[in-house]
Amino acid sequence: MQTEQPSSFSFTSENLDKANWHIAKYPEGRQQSAVMPLLDLAQRQNGGWIPQAAIEVIADMLDMASIRVYEVATFYTMYNLSPVGEHFVQVCTNLPCWLRGSDQVMEACKKVTGCSNGETSEDGRFTVLEVECLGACVNAPMMQIGDDYYEDLDSASAEEILKALAGG
Repeated sequence: MQTEQPSSFSFTSENLDKANWHIAKYPEGRQQSAVMPLLDLAQRQNGGWIPQAAIEVIADMLDMASIRVYEVATFYTMYNLSPVGEHFVQVCTNLPCWLRGSDQVMEACKKVTGCSNGETSEDGRFTVLEVECLGACVNAPMMQIGDDYYEDLDSASAEEILKALAGG
């Protein structure tokens, strides 16, 4: 992790309740299976990324080595270990999306946000990232912004979506 890290992390009381609920779903001795939902909770609480301090807290809660939590966080692309913009725009550029115009969607992203692949806008509102398959090939090209999928895009529809986010 190459970004400046906060010195501490703790779940809010609401998220701690959610974390304990997830942990309790697993049988005795299998609580480490809650690592993924706890990583998600930490990421959502921390503005879209997971600091090292959160990894340590999760490891302690699940009685596992922090390197094991880190391994999970680095294996799955849904976890971010460095800050992202308020609107995290992921554009699928895998073959089905590429064949149907994902390059134009990426250009629309750059036009509206000022961000090339992997960049965050100066105001911190947008991060744009090319990603592999997001599982919506039938409606290619597509992008995911936060938890929302936008499918059957072209440059005009992508620009419209991004301008709406930029304005509000």
